[in-house]
Amino acid sequence: MKLPVTCYIAYNGVDDNVIPTIISLQQANVERIVLLNTSGDNRTPTHDCIATDNMYSSRTMKLIASDCQTPYALVYSRYTPLQINSHSVFRMLQVALDTQAGMTYSDYYQMRNGERLQHPVIDYQQGSLRDNFDFGSVILYSAVVLQNLYNNSLENTDYRYAGAYATRLSISQHLNITHISEYLYTEIEEDLRASGAKQFDYVDPRNREVQVEMELACTRHLQQVGALIPTDSLKPTPCDGEYTHEATIIIPVYNRVSTIKDALQSALNQKTDFTYNVIVVDNHSTDGTTEAIDEYANDPRLVHIIPQETDLGIGGCWQRAIDDMRCGRYAVQLDSDDVYNSDTTLQQIIDCFRQENCAMVIGSYDLTDINLKPLSDNIIDHREWSDENGRNNALRINGLGAPRAFATTILRQIGIPNVSYGEDYALGLRITRNYRIGRIYTSLYHCRRWEGNSDAALPIERINKNDYYKDQLRTIELQARIAANKTSK
Repeated sequence: MKLPVTCYIAYNGVDDNVIPTIISLQQANVERIVLLNTSGDNRTPTHDCIATDNMYSSRTMKLIASDCQTPYALVYSRYTPLQINSHSVFRMLQVALDTQAGMTYSDYYQMRNGERLQHPVIDYQQGSLRDNFDFGSVILYSAVVLQNLYNNSLENTDYRYAGAYATRLSISQHLNITHISEYLYTEIEEDLRASGAKQFDYVDPRNREVQVEMELACTRHLQQVGALIPTDSLKPTPCDGEYTHEATIIIPVYNRVSTIKDALQSALNQKTDFTYNVIVVDNHSTDGTTEAIDEYANDPRLVHIIPQETDLGIGGCWQRAIDDMRCGRYAVQLDSDDVYNSDTTLQQIIDCFRQENCAMVIGSYDLTDINLKPLSDNIIDHREWSDENGRNNALRINGLGAPRAFATTILRQIGIPNVSYGEDYALGLRITRNYRIGRIYTSLYHCRRWEGNSDAALPIERINKNDYYKDQLRTIELQARIAANKTSK
């Protein structure tokens, strides 16, 4: 007996790619196979075929919803050959039925340079709002759910890029999105770049149109679930209190002997119309970093802290710095392997605080190698931010930008998570709930990319852990915003 599933396969006009996938699905004994032809070629393949624009548009999702005559639709979104067996399709179907899922996805294998590697993915949660959530390339949809969505709430949507994203956001409002922690298929991975090279793709100016659509879809979702916060609810920033300095540059560091002096020099070279100091929180370095910092001990602006605690992450080091009575009115970030690109960077940041009465300022930066040679012509400026909707769009994107600076009074009130990944994003989400964020779109520092970066080439397990944590931060913030909106009514 055939499985009650219609399979929709990405097709770009290259038969050699799609034929192995068709054979694999035929052997899985599915009821029907349909090609989604995105090539623009009018040739009619031998199999059922539907012409569409791309695999992620509203048009494609509507076509699947209207075409599917079986209870479930399985969508394969890559153009490379897929390997999936009959048990795997049956297993996805079985779990979808048992959990009444609107969407079902699984762990999978990747073929990379001829080697089959495990690629686990993570559970979906309420705060999994980022548009690049990794579901893998095979998703099983309830056809009835798709049909209901595109006959009702999504009927008038016309996203070229955000159709699949809007679909899963709508499904998540009322139905399960189920993850099967089993390796059910094998796909071919063609993007072999390391994690550090991929993380800036979404801020590439060439992807601007995509980002605009994704923001529209996410904003619509936030409004529907009661989490959208209007700009007119912003509170004034409390910056009062007695401070010995107007600003403090904070540098957490652990074992960065090759870069810490450059960072310190750029921090101490700042020219300002106010007093500032530099707090270095040296997290028990063992490679000579401590001695390198001590070379600057004669500069009265330098505060060198070695915490008593031995369990501090980057966030814990920051907390140690802002709790110090020598911390200034504004706390300004500088990573221990980066350098400010001008002696006016600190002045520009504090001027933004003064002019915009904001609780946080986020700048822009350029990418260089360890020798400060430019790696790209693009500035990482996070233009997806807007004063009108940035605080809501912050729940979709995976970071807000850098360098970051904060009103110290605010940081002392809300506290900083003691982690070494995502602590800055947690602060950004929490602050945008109530306060204004100022943006500077000119480059303020050189972000040096090298093998010592903590995110240069992460294994999939570490990427998943990081992504799950940020999704959890979004879940917490989403729930807090929903509760705040209910209270304000």
